[in-house]
Amino acid sequence: MKQHNKGKGTGPWLALGVPIALGLAWVTQGTGVVENDPERNISIPAELTMPLQVQAAYNNNDIFFRYRWPAERPGIHHDMLVYEGGKWVRKGRGVPGSEPDGLAEDRVTMLMDDGSVPQFGRYGGYLTVGAGASGFTNEAPEEVTKSLPATRMDLGDWASRQDPAVLDAQREAGYFLDLWHWRGHRSNPINVSDDQWVGEARSSDEGRGPYSTNWDGDAGEPLWMFSPELTDMTAMRWEDIESGALDFDSRYYLAESFAVPFDPEHDWQEGDVIPRRLLREPAGSRGSIRVHGEGRWADGYWDVTLARALDTGSPLDDKILSDQGLYSVAFAVHRNATGGRWHQVSHPYSLGLGREDADLTANKFQGRSPNWSNDWKEVTLFYPGQVNWPLLVSRAHAGAEDIAEGKPVRPRHSEKQLALYGVEMEFRDAITRQWGLTLFAGLLAMLGVTLALLPSFRATRQGDRS
Repeated sequence: MKQHNKGKGTGPWLALGVPIALGLAWVTQGTGVVENDPERNISIPAELTMPLQVQAAYNNNDIFFRYRWPAERPGIHHDMLVYEGGKWVRKGRGVPGSEPDGLAEDRVTMLMDDGSVPQFGRYGGYLTVGAGASGFTNEAPEEVTKSLPATRMDLGDWASRQDPAVLDAQREAGYFLDLWHWRGHRSNPINVSDDQWVGEARSSDEGRGPYSTNWDGDAGEPLWMFSPELTDMTAMRWEDIESGALDFDSRYYLAESFAVPFDPEHDWQEGDVIPRRLLREPAGSRGSIRVHGEGRWADGYWDVTLARALDTGSPLDDKILSDQGLYSVAFAVHRNATGGRWHQVSHPYSLGLGREDADLTANKFQGRSPNWSNDWKEVTLFYPGQVNWPLLVSRAHAGAEDIAEGKPVRPRHSEKQLALYGVEMEFRDAITRQWGLTLFAGLLAMLGVTLALLPSFRATRQGDRS
């Protein structure tokens, strides 16, 4: 009888408690949390890294940068105005990940510093991502673009900008980054690049930009249309954009040189399309960067060369360059109809004008155009995810002490590691929550097993006493 009573009470606990605990563990751990969620501004690209090839050269007056990167198709369209149901409707807005209609232009950007922002040469574009950045899950209620840490009184507060006098003094001291911003639709068709800078925000250089917004908000219609006398049309067609029928020889953009004021009395047809941007010749410091030759996509690759004067005469907008100078640069590419933070970025690299001790050497030449060789600087770009500078210097980041000691990121982290870390940060809250649930389920399972075996232990002890 004593032997028969050893297992009394074990069955119900094993039959109910342990399966329930194991089921809870499976529910919390087996389903995963890595999935796109537009409501939380989460869209993970299929490829976390991509290649970029870069070359640089200069003569007595100008510096040239050549970029080459892969793209399945050229992103030459941006937001459009489409005639639907008797009214003009905007298509192409910023969304997490790729724009569904493909209406987000390809872009290549380069940040540059002359040593006035020392941390940039060690940590690159991470330095420009502050609290509340637009596109993050916990983005600020108003648009927050790139910025530098010292422009904020509190790194954790996106709105805590320094006083205007302090910001002006920082800029005069060179505490800003030069931003070269080539756009596949809003600048490339007229052979220019946008010229910007990053200080308390991402700002444009002084002068007129290469595009304006083609929209009359009061009338609910475009301001400009294609000149029928100069182009033999008044609008593009939506089916041509959808099918990719338009190429570099087509009128896929609207420029001042062949635009006329919009005619609301024209017999507009369903599916007529007018670009929401009007391209124009830039002026002033903002028009300093030009496309050298033509920026073109062919056989799966973009090939773009940009040129600018070494000394633009605008030291508050641009980094002034000189022979034998040493600088820091970092690159980024938007492709696959992405905008905002859904780009891929590079580590920071040193740039030397005529110096072989730099990561990227700009070779000096005589004449008006570089004689490019096949000697490219091969750079790997990576998806940065939701990682900002306040996070990197906080206790939540294991490498915060290394940053405090000024240890650069490139020798310590590969591009693939940084991409995976970026994805992990997209789901940090969900991962932490799931880890807690899984831990609880595991402890519950252990408790269930213990309680299930306890009667057996008691019976064994009673048997030993007898």
